[in-house]
Amino acid sequence: MLFMFILFDYLATLIFCTTPANEANPYVRMFMENYGILLGLTIFDLLINFPIYLILCFDSHFINLPQQLSKIVNPLIDLSLAWFLAGYHFNGATSWFWPVPDLMRQATGFGLYLAMAASIYLV
Repeated sequence: MLFMFILFDYLATLIFCTTPANEANPYVRMFMENYGILLGLTIFDLLINFPIYLILCFDSHFINLPQQLSKIVNPLIDLSLAWFLAGYHFNGATSWFWPVPDLMRQATGFGLYLAMAASIYLV
């Protein structure tokens, strides 16, 4: 689910970014200037998101928390992922076409992620 937000950001940037100068993130812009928009964005996203993937795999397969602790820790993990990753990527993706303040876009991404996570947990 988290990677849907990353993919949304990736695709929106590919669609709307016509020159590296359009990209607000200076690190992504540097990769785009050196390798081109498609390859630069792809390399950057893989380098940035691969550690997140490894952490999530490690967390879900190797760490078995007691039931009581898991009920507390899992929602905290979802809250942090919702704000820092889903919100950030939603903000980046929608910044190309939705002219509202950054905090509002990030809060919207945060809310969408939490709504989707809640629907999975409650089913």
